[in-house]
Amino acid sequence: QVQLVESGGGLVQAGGSLRLSCAASGGTFSRYAMAWLRQAPGKEREFVAGISWSGGNTFYSNSVKGRFTISRDNAKNTGYLQMNSLKPEDTAVYYCNVNHASGPDTIVAGGDYWGQGTQVTVSS
Repeated sequence: QVQLVESGGGLVQAGGSLRLSCAASGGTFSRYAMAWLRQAPGKEREFVAGISWSGGNTFYSNSVKGRFTISRDNAKNTGYLQMNSLKPEDTAVYYCNVNHASGPDTIVAGGDYWGQGTQVTVSS
């Protein structure tokens, strides 16, 4: 059983930056693909970014590509989401998600284990 704890959310002005962290425990983090998803009020949860367990493969939604960077430090059992040039439409609860994957460069999102979420609010 993997436990995930997100941190780093908060209130920021449009154009600003935040760095989210996801600390994992209770499992072999280095063998899980990791993803970040978000859910805005009244909307469905949506994929933001994913990274393979090797860290060698990443994928982004079109809405964040070029502004957000997903990364991981397997030695620290921690994943990250660097968010730059934030927009009001990025306001949401952000969730860390890890998943079993078939290989070191496979990206998987939406299953297995979830954190409790961290609120990101971007003011205009």
